Amino acid sequence: MDRSPHAQCSEPTRWGEITDFHRGGGARAQSSTRAGPGLPSAPLLGWPTSIAMSGDTVGTMTRELITTAADGIARCGWVSDDPEYRRYHDGEWGVPLHGDQALFETIALEGFQAGLSWITILRRRSAFRSAFDDFSIARVAQYDELKADELSGDPTIIRNRQKILATIANARIVDNLISDDPGALDSLVWGHAPASHARPQTIDQVLSVTDESTALSASLRRLGLKFVGPTTMHALMQAAGLINDHAVGCARGDELAAGRR
Repeated sequence: MDRSPHAQCSEPTRWGEITDFHRGGGARAQSSTRAGPGLPSAPLLGWPTSIAMSGDTVGTMTRELITTAADGIARCGWVSDDPEYRRYHDGEWGVPLHGDQALFETIALEGFQAGLSWITILRRRSAFRSAFDDFSIARVAQYDELKADELSGDPTIIRNRQKILATIANARIVDNLISDDPGALDSLVWGHAPASHARPQTIDQVLSVTDESTALSASLRRLGLKFVGPTTMHALMQAAGLINDHAVGCARGDELAAGRR
């Protein structure tokens, strides 16, 4: 396993950036009965370091479940000392997110993240929104080859043509899904939220995939969506607040658990 400071990350959850420089996963894989057959195991623990992923400086990360910054606030260990990560953690990650367009955007960005660090996407999010018409499902669904060519040459976003074409195709599927039933994507996604979820108390309890994320992935794949694998959907569930995966002891996680957004 490549443990170099510039190792490219492949997992799509925030927690993984403290595990062998991956953005998702956790210290150990779940049992195969929970993770599902054929799913990759999570990476082993990394160590404290200052790293850069795909050209984006992430900052100092630790292997700790909880870190306390200079402001005295306890946060999840993946946050590092990067101010953009801190803002995202404190203001967005784990806050319940509803709406077809908002969830479509999240699905799209999580898909673009595959193989990259999340900070790479986060710092380009405004550019993505500009390039993709604020992720208007109806507008993206109308994109043609010329538009795909334009996006493939846009240096402000991730110029991966496969992901760009998948986003357009996904928009067409979702547009068809919600045309006669607005809110159908929201209902589908939130229909896979678990009835309860235990926040991690140790690094070993940080997961990369669950039964629910596997089921959500399967539901979206049956519709024809791409870049919606179980690990990516676990990241979606964390980010969109279907679960509160802030570590026990994280001040923001406590606020969300108390219903304060």
